[in-house]
Amino acid sequence: MSYTVKEMFHTLQGEGANTGRAAVFCRFAGCNLWTGREEDRADADCSFCDTDFVGTDGPGGGRFDDAAALSQRIREIWDAHAQAGAPMVVFTGGEPTLQLDDDLVTACHQEGLYIAIEINGTRAVPEGVDWICVSPKPGPPLVQREGHELKLVYPQAAVAPDEVVGMRFTHRYLQPMDGPEVGAHTAAAAAYCMRDPRWRLSLQTHKLIGLP
Repeated sequence: MSYTVKEMFHTLQGEGANTGRAAVFCRFAGCNLWTGREEDRADADCSFCDTDFVGTDGPGGGRFDDAAALSQRIREIWDAHAQAGAPMVVFTGGEPTLQLDDDLVTACHQEGLYIAIEINGTRAVPEGVDWICVSPKPGPPLVQREGHELKLVYPQAAVAPDEVVGMRFTHRYLQPMDGPEVGAHTAAAAAYCMRDPRWRLSLQTHKLIGLP
């Protein structure tokens, strides 16, 4: 299988339980909830996405012929920036389960990579992924209903915290929806977490400190 990658870069994880941890982010192109084109946003299942996942023109982006080629490039990016510690890759998108498969999981583990994934939950995650983060969105029903981290963008008209809080996740986060109303959304998410301590507040700290 070949892989289409929008961008790859070394940074710090900015959200959720792994905030502050160094990682290589591998953003796959494509999503099953939105085309990524602005003209289609109003009709998309997920109309509030703030990520560009169209094409292969981002830094480190491109098409990779097989799992070995992609996993080796991820390891090269890590080795170029980090001198110690456990190398971590975060597969994101778009929707990374459209491309992440058993071959790539195996190849990444052979390169010594700890594999995390950030998904919308509408497709199952391959076996062997080390950290599963599900961020529920409007649209198709959730298929991946357990994992390490549940990260709900808040507020959403179509997905309320009470609808998903009972699923089997170790950590549960509310993350304020970005955009012009982010201040109000942050205050609302903080207030909700104070009322219901089953949830914790997640901020996009990479944006706050100017990291990609």
